[in-house]
Amino acid sequence: MAGTEPVTSPDQHKPGHRKLGRIGAVVSALALLSMLIGNHDGRVENIWLIGLAVGLLAIVVGDIVLRRNGLRS
Repeated sequence: MAGTEPVTSPDQHKPGHRKLGRIGAVVSALALLSMLIGNHDGRVENIWLIGLAVGLLAIVVGDIVLRRNGLRS
């Protein structure tokens, strides 16, 4: 049935551009941090903005470390 087409599983198909994802996460983190400058009074917003930006950057750094060590394909 497959003929000359190779049989692959879905996990073998690589997602899109990895570098664009990293750049997008860093730009999003910078955008979140730029929102600290504003006219809000409470500090809860600042905590959420910083926490989300740190979370995004931690994911990017973790991905870089895992790929460098060969633990992710």
